[in-house]
Amino acid sequence: MKKSITILAMLLLLSVNINAAYILVPMDNTQTNHLKAYGITYWILQNDIEAWWLLNYRGGSFLFQHNVNIERECILRNISYEVIANAQKISILNEISSPSVNMDAIKLETAPRIAVYTPPFSEPWDDAVTLALTYAEIPYDELYDREILNGELANYDWLHLHHEDFTGQYGKFYAAYGRMQWYRDNQRRQEEEAAALGFNKVSQLKLAVVQTIKAYVAQGGFMFAMCSATDTFDIALAAEGVDICEAMYDGDPADPHANEKLDYSKTLAFTDFKLIMNPLEYEYSDIDVTDTRNVAQNEDYFTLFEFSAKWDPIPTMLTQNHTNMVKGFMGQTTAFRKSLIKPHVLIMGENRAHGEARYIHSDFGKGFWTWYGGHDPEDYRHYVGDEPTDLELHPNSPGYRLILNNVLFPAARKKKLKT
Repeated sequence: MKKSITILAMLLLLSVNINAAYILVPMDNTQTNHLKAYGITYWILQNDIEAWWLLNYRGGSFLFQHNVNIERECILRNISYEVIANAQKISILNEISSPSVNMDAIKLETAPRIAVYTPPFSEPWDDAVTLALTYAEIPYDELYDREILNGELANYDWLHLHHEDFTGQYGKFYAAYGRMQWYRDNQRRQEEEAAALGFNKVSQLKLAVVQTIKAYVAQGGFMFAMCSATDTFDIALAAEGVDICEAMYDGDPADPHANEKLDYSKTLAFTDFKLIMNPLEYEYSDIDVTDTRNVAQNEDYFTLFEFSAKWDPIPTMLTQNHTNMVKGFMGQTTAFRKSLIKPHVLIMGENRAHGEARYIHSDFGKGFWTWYGGHDPEDYRHYVGDEPTDLELHPNSPGYRLILNNVLFPAARKKKLKT
């Protein structure tokens, strides 16, 4: 009798293993924690377990081979999941492969090595990407100017640029915060670091940094940036050899003809922009629309474009979401003036009524870059010194999902699933 029970138990266990062969993590509105779902996917890749990204299937779901440890982790991280039989997996893949639907299955190969460019002496004013990575439990290393110039980028697949000012004007915070101790300390440290690295000015150091990052992308790197790290990156490139900083920033006057000397052929995203030369004005150029937009907060949304999953998998991956309408949010660089975006750059999210692009992307050489306007997707108007956003309150944030799409993007290969 005992032997019969044992055999029956073994048969039942075998049946479960055969029929419950996969774990599906849905990314539609049934998901309890979208953000941590990216983290579990990254963790799975770290552990050399096969994973697939089902583009446009239930909000861009993830599929893994069944493993009790994955189930345990999903439960611990409060992630919704479904254990499905092999027959169900085949049915899903057949649906996805149909030419009549805008879906595709992308295999995720390896966990990308992630770096965040951020100053080691910065005040703890949050950066949305580091918040997202920390909350999703995705590991990353911090780099700054010295590490960039020492060639350490070669050790990483994906780089995020903290909301940095690459023009050497310290965020153009002088009018509002120039007398604050933190501002003075930051300027002193930046100047000391520039001198230690052999540069006469901070602006010259920052130019060397953006040129190094640009080369990293050209060689196959993935670069993501938000807020002022986006437009100041291009401004620094265009202003090579031109002094655009007034005396309070670098000790001598700016070139009064700076705007006439900009070289737009060196930039990644923008062209024909004009610098805001007033050192007391909290704006770098007319790329950003923050000071000219007239959008009420309750009407501030941008729309994600729909791309062909089978023919344009990269923008499709970068726009995966459970909604195509995303709440707008402000920043020092809130959104990009569409008329100043280079023709080859792909706009993936926009507020068409106001001529604003919020989310843009392109390749460069062998690599890719993506820029996202605004500071924090769940803090509409973030001020210096404000408390960091608590993502436990926003586990299903569509705006934060766009950030995490970029984190997994380097792991993807255009490889079909076999049924």
